Amino acid sequence: MIQKFEDLNEMHIDVLKEIGNIGSGNASTALSGMIGKDIMIKMPEVKTLEFQEALEHCGSPEDLRAAVLIRLKNDIEGMILLLLEKEFVEVILDIFFQKKDIDLLSLDEGDISALSEIGNIMGSSYVSAIATLTGLAVGVEAPSFTADMLGAVMSVPVIEFGEVGDKLLCIDKSIEIDGISIKSNMMLIPTVDSLSVLFKRLGLL
Repeated sequence: MIQKFEDLNEMHIDVLKEIGNIGSGNASTALSGMIGKDIMIKMPEVKTLEFQEALEHCGSPEDLRAAVLIRLKNDIEGMILLLLEKEFVEVILDIFFQKKDIDLLSLDEGDISALSEIGNIMGSSYVSAIATLTGLAVGVEAPSFTADMLGAVMSVPVIEFGEVGDKLLCIDKSIEIDGISIKSNMMLIPTVDSLSVLFKRLGLL
């Protein structure tokens, strides 16, 4: 039984990394269909990090980020947190609305709706990877969007999951859209109980 993230062994970590790899492939196909552009997602870097390490890995606490939060439900509970840098947001909003020089703190309803849907597609791609590998029923709630300092954004998983563990799965992706390379960070944060369900289904417990 896994009681905290520290109980994960190398085989468990490898499975989580494979979910990250499959999810990135799914995301590339789904995003390309949505925005009508050629998209290439390079093999992601997948790491297990402590919350503080993840914060330092993604930037300074004062850095502004757009963030899409998706909560997981049914057989697997937890959250997916997608962090988007300003450059990513500018590329997406230029494609949809021909907007330039974006201010992350002054996005309008249309901007937020488009970015939320991008986050939903990317997050759902990882959920699909989990379901495909395990046969588990994994649902997602409607995405929620915010733009804030990185420290404030990262406080959400710390508050909700700090009592059961202090690690998360960080998936760094480099996405190329029409020759423009942009980066994003995705945090996959299942509950510890959900990890036990996942690995038991795969015969690893």
